Amino acid sequence: MLAKHTVSRCGACGAVLPIATASLEQCPNCRAAIRACRQCTHFDTSRRFECAQPIAERLADKNARNDCASFSLRVTVERDASPDSTRPGDIRRGFDNLFKK
Repeated sequence: MLAKHTVSRCGACGAVLPIATASLEQCPNCRAAIRACRQCTHFDTSRRFECAQPIAERLADKNARNDCASFSLRVTVERDASPDSTRPGDIRRGFDNLFKK
């Protein structure tokens, strides 16, 4: 079974953002604004003004920093697919267990 962990990634470069991202203004890797629509949980291109929250007006630049009161940093759950996360014997044993009676 692959392990899972929560992580925040930069919307511009995909770099993993540090845990204490709330105090950061920019991505340490590419200098993209952290507090921008593109980094927000509520960012949704299919919604009115591209936001799942009710906002008064559309923000034109989704990559620019803003002071939206609804901002919440996007966090995703990712599988830990590193080679050391499972041993080859565990995979085979799991497969064999599927067909045991």
